[in-house]
Amino acid sequence: MSAEPGALELRRRGVLGERIAALAERLDPCTLCPHRCGAHRRSGEVGQCGLGAEVRLARACHHRGEEPPLSGTRGAGTLFFAGCNLRCGYCQNHQISRDPGAGAPVTSQALAREMLGLQAAGCHNVELVTATPVLPLVLEALDIALGAGLCLPLVHNTSAYERVEVLRLLDGVVDVYLPDLKYGTAEAAVACGAPADYVERSQAAVLEMARQVGPLALDAAGLARRGLLVRHLVLPADRAATSSVLGFVALELGPRTAVSLMAQYRPPPGLPLQPPLDRPLHAAEYDAAVAALEQWGLTAGWTQTPDAAETYVPDFDAPRHPFEG
Repeated sequence: MSAEPGALELRRRGVLGERIAALAERLDPCTLCPHRCGAHRRSGEVGQCGLGAEVRLARACHHRGEEPPLSGTRGAGTLFFAGCNLRCGYCQNHQISRDPGAGAPVTSQALAREMLGLQAAGCHNVELVTATPVLPLVLEALDIALGAGLCLPLVHNTSAYERVEVLRLLDGVVDVYLPDLKYGTAEAAVACGAPADYVERSQAAVLEMARQVGPLALDAAGLARRGLLVRHLVLPADRAATSSVLGFVALELGPRTAVSLMAQYRPPPGLPLQPPLDRPLHAAEYDAAVAALEQWGLTAGWTQTPDAAETYVPDFDAPRHPFEG
């Protein structure tokens, strides 16, 4: 299977520029995500994501802690962006997702150089983390990088709180979708501070992602080149309604859908959280989630060990690498 990114063909046909322009129209007033907050971000207003018109890059790094088809042997080429359109109170990336001033502003040219630098370092892909609020600006950088020789698959790592209309503009641009389906019921979403329409929006979004890229497809080396990989973070006391999430995946996407069931929940220090989110995940709670995975017949994917929080939770204050520990 070719490693050539789908966006390169769109660029050759002149379509990528049209998609970027269509996304840019949704930046001001902002309708990029389901909040549709209408902020005039190019005029200095701040959206519900906490961001204005600039892209703030918190970290660019090779990430060896993603799922095996993404990390491979040399790491995913991960770009962590500041800000988020969901901003969960317990976010494992809270240092940057809840602080839109994290990192440093970057131009499209500078971001393109970061993408090319990740490729030069041997990374297997370019992974965008929480890029939804700045999609038109990030795709401008992608366009520049493709013109300068970027040839890696593009991974869109998202909270799944997306507008289907916006995702359609990414059809053929994104090679691998990596949504984190967070909640299985509206009650679970609201109890965790998410919008009441999170489940409706996220499920529609994931169905659109599946329509675009299909099941996860690997090359001869076991690396992801195209497809959908659904993540789900198990929360204490089943606060995420995990079985409902897995049931949706099994029934609507199919039992061969690749699922990554994450055990890495850890309450961020210093953030006020109500029980049970103020404590780590218990091993028995994760075991129950694995049992639900098996009951729904979801056999393609990955699970974690109960001590995953010690390995997979980043520290963006670390001097060299957020996962250097």
